[in-house]
Amino acid sequence: MSGSSRAFLLRPKWVAFHVVVIVSITTMITLGLWQLRRLDERTTFNATVSERIDQPPVPLEDLLAGPDAAADIGLLEWRQVTVTGRYLTDQVVWFNRSQDGLAGDNVLSALVDGDDTVVVNRGFVLLGDDVPAAPSGTIELLGRVRLPPDRQRGELTDASQGPVTEVRRIDLQRLDEQLPGELAPIYLDLVGSIPNVSAPDPIPVPPPNLSNGPHLSYAVQWFIFATAVFVGWVLAVRRSIAAHDRGREPTSPHADSRHSDVTDAADGQTVPDFPTSSDVASTTTTI
Repeated sequence: MSGSSRAFLLRPKWVAFHVVVIVSITTMITLGLWQLRRLDERTTFNATVSERIDQPPVPLEDLLAGPDAAADIGLLEWRQVTVTGRYLTDQVVWFNRSQDGLAGDNVLSALVDGDDTVVVNRGFVLLGDDVPAAPSGTIELLGRVRLPPDRQRGELTDASQGPVTEVRRIDLQRLDEQLPGELAPIYLDLVGSIPNVSAPDPIPVPPPNLSNGPHLSYAVQWFIFATAVFVGWVLAVRRSIAAHDRGREPTSPHADSRHSDVTDAADGQTVPDFPTSSDVASTTTTI
């Protein structure tokens, strides 16, 4: 079969069809690889969190004075620490939070031990519920170290002056203006305490979800979609070539010699300028 029988595949509409297929396949493969990278990041995150949470709790002051804190404060996140002190009466509500699919707020309390202060996320309260007062007296606390979230571009900010009672995010520099003593550069998610957390108290924030998520299944789906588009493209091209060749075949040797002009004219009408409707339907079904 001569190369000229496939020349119609280089016509403008066919070229546009090829470009769409190539772009689609490239995009799908790129998305699949992106999901694999996210899976790798998630796996690394899970391993880091598990390794840090599994380490035995240490006093907060020892952790902050250790080499990890001096090298990179981020190395402390998810470590479990103990700290003893008294809660301040005034609390701050970290609003617009969710837990277990429910909307609500987190309650932030400052735990003071002498000249040292640390912000404690005591947990979650349902939207509309009253904020429980902080326990009085000396508290022995077990918590997870957390780093304050960075402000996202376009995110609304809290009041820049005066004491705040509600915040959109934990900004330790902002809270330091209204808290006594030296504020720790981290905050704590409450895990447990003595006295124990009771029913009226906020529900402690659970540890992070350490599953790998749907990234692998999403990657497989994108690769399947890319394969389906490629197979559909192959079927469309083969069917159009077959239709083109059938239009060029003479019914008999005599007919070929006697009606060459008619055959040539018919051939020009038979060659598809773009995938036929059946080709497109085949490709769509394959995808």
